[in-house]
Amino acid sequence: MVSMQSTLIEVKTGSRETVHDLTPHCSAFLREVSGGGDGLLHVFVPHATAGVALIELGAGSDDDLLAALRDLLPADERWRHAHGARGHGRSHVMPALIAAYASVPVLGGEMALGTWQSVAMVDLNVDNPVRQVRLSFLAG
Repeated sequence: MVSMQSTLIEVKTGSRETVHDLTPHCSAFLREVSGGGDGLLHVFVPHATAGVALIELGAGSDDDLLAALRDLLPADERWRHAHGARGHGRSHVMPALIAAYASVPVLGGEMALGTWQSVAMVDLNVDNPVRQVRLSFLAG
């Protein structure tokens, strides 16, 4: 029988646009629930204004991603969804570009990420400084 373990974590993103590293949370969760086995880790943000990306962090790519999103989705008055901070509507469009979820293979209890890949939450919504992330492990 296939079983799934799931938990909801809280992440403080602050009051500025951010790419927040979830990799340590994911690794800790897998140590707790995987039993060193294989399966699939699913990472989901239950928010209409955040996404999950597999990206290199700490070498400038996270800042480059935020800069690219600012170019693609400017924080100005063009957005019809217009409450909260200036340009808030762009935060509701972003998940069409960066999905609210990602799935990662798990081998031997560890994420089978590429050498420079990390799991990150992308959050442009400065009105919500605390986010939730659902981590689920489906054993193989």
